[in-house]
Amino acid sequence: MADTGTRSARWRQAPFSRGLLVAALIALAWAAAPAAAAPKVAVSIMPVHALVAGVMEGVGAPVLLIRRGGSPHGHSLRPSEARALGEAELVFWIGGQLETFLARPLAALTGQARVVALSEAAGIRLLPVRRGGAWDTMGEEPGHLGDEYAEQKDGAADPHFWLDPRNAVGIVRAVLAALLRVDPENADRYRRNGQGLIAGIEALDSEIASQLAPVRERPYVVFHDAYQYFERRYALNAVGSVAVSPDRPPGARRLVEIRARIAEVGAVCVFTEPQFRPALVDTVVAHTAARTGVLDPLGAALPAGPDAYFGLIRGLATSLARCLSPGS
Repeated sequence: MADTGTRSARWRQAPFSRGLLVAALIALAWAAAPAAAAPKVAVSIMPVHALVAGVMEGVGAPVLLIRRGGSPHGHSLRPSEARALGEAELVFWIGGQLETFLARPLAALTGQARVVALSEAAGIRLLPVRRGGAWDTMGEEPGHLGDEYAEQKDGAADPHFWLDPRNAVGIVRAVLAALLRVDPENADRYRRNGQGLIAGIEALDSEIASQLAPVRERPYVVFHDAYQYFERRYALNAVGSVAVSPDRPPGARRLVEIRARIAEVGAVCVFTEPQFRPALVDTVVAHTAARTGVLDPLGAALPAGPDAYFGLIRGLATSLARCLSPGS
């Protein structure tokens, strides 16, 4: 009798246990099931590639066209890069004012790939190109846009807009919208990734504002005018650039002018970039009290991937804080 009772008790529990087992097996099968095939995506520069990779994480990996150490100012596509571009279903680039080398290859892709020029995306706030090599940005409040920092779609706009984290959020939203259109089967994953990425960028923005607050009034000079979005976001006091254009090295007259600017405003630091010759900056700071540092708007030393945008922005802030801090 005891054995019969035991068997009865087991069978009374069996439907519940079998239900749990079936549910667990379905969940495991769902988790193990391969995601829909990822679209082939190509991205021009590393900062944007990092944001695209963050949205695509767990689905696929985009191809980076300008690899570590390259510059969008005068790049030439390697055969492997041209092949990846030709096979892409979706292409992200800043626009013709930055990656001029891509204009013709992208025109040839008409009808084959969806091309997203992020400079034209909704939610991207643009600044006009600054004229000359000396400016006065001191006194801007963090988050203050001013009349010139708006939805500028006419005239020449500064293409380095990814250096304002608020624009990085706009890039993520544009990337998400494009991926949802070409790959709706992975929509849930893209949306979760996008939401997490935006939350991380907003936290990063607050972190950098706190880090740079102590050095906001310290004047400094950059190598070329690539940082005004970063400067205005965090109310920094950049006062000029060594080179007026990244495409042309500064002449002797320009070097004399920028050295005079350093003396005039008491610039604390002059920054070079990994893509350009540091000897020019050494010439500029000779016989001045200014220190030298390195800023990189592209993150040339960083490994490509979803974390690279955060490394880029933190790297800029760390370099600025280190060089501009009193007693450094």
